[in-house]
Amino acid sequence: MSEMSFEQMLEESLKSVHAGEIVTGTVISVKPDEIALNIGYKSDGIMTRSDYSADNQLDLTTVVSVGDEIECKVKKVNDGEGQVVLSHRDALQSKASEELRKAFEENAILTGKVVQVVKGGLNVEVDGARIFVPASLVSDSFERDLNKYQGQDIQFVITEFNPAKRRIIGDRKQIMSAMKKEQHDKLFSELKEGDIRTGVVKNLTDFGAFIDLGGADGLLHISEMSWGRIENPKKLFKPGQEVEVLVKEISGERIALTRKFPNENPWKDAESKYAVGEIVTGRVARMTDFGAFIELDKGIDALLHVSQISKDHVNKPSDVLEPGQEIEARVVDLDVDNHKISLSIKALLPEEEGDVADVDVEAASEE
Repeated sequence: MSEMSFEQMLEESLKSVHAGEIVTGTVISVKPDEIALNIGYKSDGIMTRSDYSADNQLDLTTVVSVGDEIECKVKKVNDGEGQVVLSHRDALQSKASEELRKAFEENAILTGKVVQVVKGGLNVEVDGARIFVPASLVSDSFERDLNKYQGQDIQFVITEFNPAKRRIIGDRKQIMSAMKKEQHDKLFSELKEGDIRTGVVKNLTDFGAFIDLGGADGLLHISEMSWGRIENPKKLFKPGQEVEVLVKEISGERIALTRKFPNENPWKDAESKYAVGEIVTGRVARMTDFGAFIELDKGIDALLHVSQISKDHVNKPSDVLEPGQEIEARVVDLDVDNHKISLSIKALLPEEEGDVADVDVEAASEE
């Protein structure tokens, strides 16, 4: 066999490569900023750091070893020095583009990392390929600040695929809507009045709090937040706080909640603790023109009618009492079913100093 025929046979044994082709190369040497690969061609392939990774500070010797196989895309067959220019990143993007095309055609759900938050939406990366999710398609509700998504993994579907124009559009909104509908249907199929659930405070108003139960919101009215008196829901709860609630009523899509748990009902022992004739101590909680409400315990207020404050005439309670003042009085009427207790300070006075007036029970009902 002549030397020429041997060279010809060697030439024929080596494959040909073309720009844009995907090849697999074996690492024959690696430097911090460059990799040399054998791709079965007459010339070796060269890959720079920027063609391997987006990290321009990456030391290639820390991630690649001699003998490793790397999938690459041919950028140039001859770089001017007889070497083939390769790119691992381009190979990943080509492969990812094909996967995205398939996902678009099948309406498949993808997961990608948000790599950039821009004015109009989110740039999401999947295996090196970029997808743009417009702000209007990020959520099923208005999002004022998208920065919270930076670096987060999100799910979406591709609604437009045009790589030639570098236009690949993702939609997270329809996934969120579908998930919420599924959660909604599941919640209402299981939820019953009397259930105790853990929810998350979604937002607060002057009249109550809306609690996310995982599929639907329930209203926790200010009057149902505690057995005690609540002046401002915002002093008791914060958005995002977990709370345990009891389902009080379900009416269609409306869910009424309460935190007045039966086992914590302060009135359950009221018949023995506040029997007529008992002397009790309480704190002035609030006052009206017709009397003062005395807090005997958390959730139990009693009425001290203006006529029962003193043997002397009292024009209005605030003339002789102050909020927070501690007073002692006798229980003169108890109605456990309607949660009403009437008190009298006059009933504690010795008879020689002043006759005990009959308590105006009707006035007690003005609470």
